[in-house]
Amino acid sequence: MFFYGLVILVLAGLAWIRLAPSNPVDWHVDPQVTANQDLAGGVRRRIPAGDETLSLLHKRILETPRTEVLAGSLDARHITYVTRSQWMGFPDYTTLQVTDGQIELWARLRFGQSDLGVNKARVEGWLAMLESDQGS
Repeated sequence: MFFYGLVILVLAGLAWIRLAPSNPVDWHVDPQVTANQDLAGGVRRRIPAGDETLSLLHKRILETPRTEVLAGSLDARHITYVTRSQWMGFPDYTTLQVTDGQIELWARLRFGQSDLGVNKARVEGWLAMLESDQGS
C-alpha cells in the first residue's frame, strides 16, 4: 500500500510541475541586470540594443520549441517568455527589457535549485544566432 501511495504522490508532483499556472505578476518583472552573471538557476546578460536587436532576438526566442510569450510585448520593450522542458514540462522564464540602450536578459528556473546549465546554453544559443543575424 505504501508503494502505491508513493507512486500517486510522485505522479501528483509531476502533474503539478507540468500544469502549474504561470502568473505574470510573479515572473514578468524588471530583470535588474547590472552585469553578466552565471547563476545556479539561470543567467543574466546585458547586450547592446540596436534598432532591430530586440525584434530579431524576439523572433529567435519564439523559434525555440515549447516557448511562448507569457507577458509583455515588443512595443512595451519588456517581454517574458516561458520555455518548457521536453519530457517533464519544467518551466523556465526569460525576461527581456530594453533599458538605456541595452537589452537586459534574465533567464531562470521555477522549480529546483539548479538548472544544470540549461538556461545558459539556451541564452548563449540565442545570442549566437542574433550575432549571426546582425552580421548578415
